[in-house]
Amino acid sequence: MYEGEVEKPVPQAENVDISEKSGIIEEKTEETAETDVHKVGKIDIDVYKCVTDDILTDEVIITDERIQHIKERHPNDYEKYFKYMKEIVEAPEFIIEANKPNTALILKSFEEKGIPFKTILRLVTSSDNADFKNSIITFMKINEKEWERLIKNKKILYKSE
Repeated sequence: MYEGEVEKPVPQAENVDISEKSGIIEEKTEETAETDVHKVGKIDIDVYKCVTDDILTDEVIITDERIQHIKERHPNDYEKYFKYMKEIVEAPEFIIEANKPNTALILKSFEEKGIPFKTILRLVTSSDNADFKNSIITFMKINEKEWERLIKNKKILYKSE
């Protein structure tokens, strides 16, 4: 304290519940944790080895948290186009080098609709929890200009025949 200052009492939090289970944050049980994860499909591990040789599973999932992210950041894309997700991860047109390790940037265009998509898939490796699955990080419809920019400026790891 400096000379001349008056010591102020520390405010007391009289109405704060400090009990162990406040109900503000619920713990996940095995039963509720299962509903947070949705199966998408299965990847061909040989195709995705262009990202890493160390892939533990072919299963692909998406969590409720990631679905919410997609709905917030890319309005209407999830509702309109998520039906294509299985085909996107199972038959990518391009796999582009991503900014993060063990991650694939997938490009897929559907010719009958003329709609190009960009999807980020995190692959599970031996350095991850063995219970984890390959996970969709984000997904969005992109325009032709963005498609061309990615193909021109990024490193292509895989191109379908």
